[in-house]
Amino acid sequence: MTVGDRISLVIADDHTLVREGTRQILERQPDFEVVGEAGTGEEAARLVERLSPDVLVMDLRMPGWNGIETTERMRSRGATTSVLIVSAYDDDEYVAAALRAGAAGYLPKTAPAARLIDAVRQVHAGHVVLEAEMTGRLARALRDTSGATALSSRELDVIRLVAQGLRNKEIALELRISLRTVEGHMQGIFSKLGVGSRTEAILAAANHHLVDIAETR
Repeated sequence: MTVGDRISLVIADDHTLVREGTRQILERQPDFEVVGEAGTGEEAARLVERLSPDVLVMDLRMPGWNGIETTERMRSRGATTSVLIVSAYDDDEYVAAALRAGAAGYLPKTAPAARLIDAVRQVHAGHVVLEAEMTGRLARALRDTSGATALSSRELDVIRLVAQGLRNKEIALELRISLRTVEGHMQGIFSKLGVGSRTEAILAAANHHLVDIAETR
């Protein structure tokens, strides 16, 4: 496997032992390459901007910017790196805020190594990664998303492709429409569903049986 075929990773955690342990777990995989480590959110954002890794595996609670703020700032700067939050805190408020900020997945630090490895591959592929219990709680919290019934047929096409892990450029090719049109449909979906991220949109659509997502991957 060449370097270009590997999933490039940055690990962000303020505890050195946790970073080293996470790195050891991930670097055992032949399709992973850890390209950087960070001890703060600010440092993680700088590494993402400089290295453009495929996935950022990041703690929630860190000095300075926390994982949620770091994700928000990365997104505001146009970063396309997939963010996987790995945290000791699994409160609904934290999970929802991370997804709203643009994180692609959220795992508890009690998850086994195999689950972390699979989660990295899944978020890189564009999928939502949550533990089954988290998915159920968040789906229940989104029950009042009445705007789902107002999605147009084209918006339904778009959100179903989003749920399959396709990026906007890939959706444009699949539907034979322009990238700008896809972006417009995404804005309409966010507005109608009352959400702020692709992950939240997928969960809201799944809650209304518009798309199918596995509770665990």
